[in-house]
Amino acid sequence: MSEAMSNQPYEGYGEGYDPYAQQQQPQQAQQQAQQQAQAWPGQQQAYDDPQAAQQYTQQWQGQTWDTQVQQSRPSASDLAYFPPQNYQAPAPSYDSYGQAPATAPPAPPATGEAVGYGPPSLAGNARITDAQRARLEGRSPIIEPGMQPAGLTALLALLLSVTAQIGSYALVVPLVVLQAVTAAGWFRLNGMWPARQGIALAFAGALVADVALLAAGRDNGPAAILGTLGVWVLLSLVMQLRSHADPDTRITSLMATVASAALAIVATGHLAADPDAVTVGAAAVAVAILARALPLPTVASVVVSLLAAAGAGIAVGGMTGLGAKGALLGAVAAVCALIGHRVASYDYPSRFVHFTAGVALPLAAAAPAVYVLGRALA
Repeated sequence: MSEAMSNQPYEGYGEGYDPYAQQQQPQQAQQQAQQQAQAWPGQQQAYDDPQAAQQYTQQWQGQTWDTQVQQSRPSASDLAYFPPQNYQAPAPSYDSYGQAPATAPPAPPATGEAVGYGPPSLAGNARITDAQRARLEGRSPIIEPGMQPAGLTALLALLLSVTAQIGSYALVVPLVVLQAVTAAGWFRLNGMWPARQGIALAFAGALVADVALLAAGRDNGPAAILGTLGVWVLLSLVMQLRSHADPDTRITSLMATVASAALAIVATGHLAADPDAVTVGAAAVAVAILARALPLPTVASVVVSLLAAAGAGIAVGGMTGLGAKGALLGAVAAVCALIGHRVASYDYPSRFVHFTAGVALPLAAAAPAVYVLGRALA
């Protein structure tokens, strides 16, 4: 009966392995090895080949922590940013009886798993941003706002275009909305959120510029805009000097506050410009941004936008006193609007950026062109 049991493999271990072999006498162990060689004629040959011997090594069947992790491993796409690792199982060693050791060497990765990558991570790499991931994958980190923000831009532009013919106080209503969205969108575009003090300061500067221009009149528009901008730059410096943040954070916050206030205040140029110029320029911006949102290649989309803006300038200019000169004003305003549109598309912006900066920056950037060309062409 003992001989029969010695010829059967122990349940749960590799074939031919006897866990009690170390307790036998050397003569009995040698006799058992000869009997196993006779009972399994192909086994000794398999041990001579290290590759074939792996099938006789011990295999754990129980549920352990490692097996549970292997069952919940993420897909290969989740491991795409881990440095490659070389997994080579060491060659198994054998004792004097030709038996495999009790502890099996690490098994190679199973078929279908991500071979050549480091240990899996269920949480992923938290340090890599969407823009960095896009660059590593060969994709562009630029995402344009799309048709919905373009529709909101066109709606706001049409409100500016219509209210400009009604009067200055009617024009102030959509202009204030434009300035508020500009201030909030610029801070979020720079990754600084929440920034209530900076947004409030920039928006307050825009309101002061509007009031100063209404009080001084369109003829004194540049003085009202530039004077307010100078005062608000000084206020931004004072606010940052009182901050207890580290120097790098204060510099970044100062630049964002000054830029946001400047864009919001410069948008007051729509209020200082000739009403006919505002009507033509705003209509051209609306058409250009809608054309830019069409699913066309970038170069073709830009060309179509400029041509559409020039056509809109001629059409709306014919309804006002500008006439055919509206084509030039519409084209230049469209160029400025496309620059603002491109800035709002920078480096994987969020949906909030698209619906704030993506809506407001095209109109805010076009304000200086509308003011300057409007006075020159009128």
